[in-house]
Amino acid sequence: MKGKVYLVGAGPGDPELLTVKALRLLRTADAVLHDDLVAPEILKLIPSTTQIHNVGKRCGKKKILQGEINFLMIELAASGLRVVRLKSGDPLVFGRAGEEIESLRANNIPFEIVPGVTSALGAAAAAQIPLTHRRASSALVLITAHRASEKDGAEKDATDWSKFVASGATLVIYMPGQNYSDIAKRLAAAGLAGETPCAVISRASTKYQRTHRTTLLDLHRAPQLASPTLLIAGEVVGLADPAAAVEFVIPRLSTRDDSLHPASPFETLLSQAPRRRDEEPMA
Repeated sequence: MKGKVYLVGAGPGDPELLTVKALRLLRTADAVLHDDLVAPEILKLIPSTTQIHNVGKRCGKKKILQGEINFLMIELAASGLRVVRLKSGDPLVFGRAGEEIESLRANNIPFEIVPGVTSALGAAAAAQIPLTHRRASSALVLITAHRASEKDGAEKDATDWSKFVASGATLVIYMPGQNYSDIAKRLAAAGLAGETPCAVISRASTKYQRTHRTTLLDLHRAPQLASPTLLIAGEVVGLADPAAAVEFVIPRLSTRDDSLHPASPFETLLSQAPRRRDEEPMA
């Protein structure tokens, strides 16, 4: 008997941004393999009888190698279990899902991808920044500042980023780290103007979210906000709510305890949804 693996996006942090399907799979999984960045409130939704494995790799500190994660997924599914590989944001955006898909295919393990709200969308929405605007930007580029290897050096990075800057697109930089001086230099070398508005967003969509708005010229002075963070650079940042001055805490719309499960209408919808046949373990 073979089980099945679900590559599931957990969204940026707020449990109410989970899809109905993601929540249903978490509630019915036999095993969950999750990243470090998945919010604790989301992990609380997993039943106590489910196997839970923290397979996070964060800030260059690897608790487990990617090959070991692949092996664990395959072994659990091959034993007939329904396995959820839970990733922060969307599994297909800087989530190494491509490598895991290759391993699952090579071992004939059935799998399905369940998209999630990627951090760029969650952070921009919470900070009220339109990622595109017909008078400011007609394109969006998602890039990462994290480099797996230093072989190519910063010069090649600046050349690559210059194409994005020249397009006039809004740039959303995942994993910018805490050295904003380095990021500012790379963006300036790529041709981004010093007066370009920028926003550093920390812990997007959670009650701990903080946003620092600045310009590229002053980006090096940005405070070191708590990880995870991302950086939005482009004219659209200037279109955010003017009341959101330099630094602020995003208020929660709900007054209920954040440690509780998602609101009752969400739970009711989940309980009424029938389980699909193709989501049962496959022979």
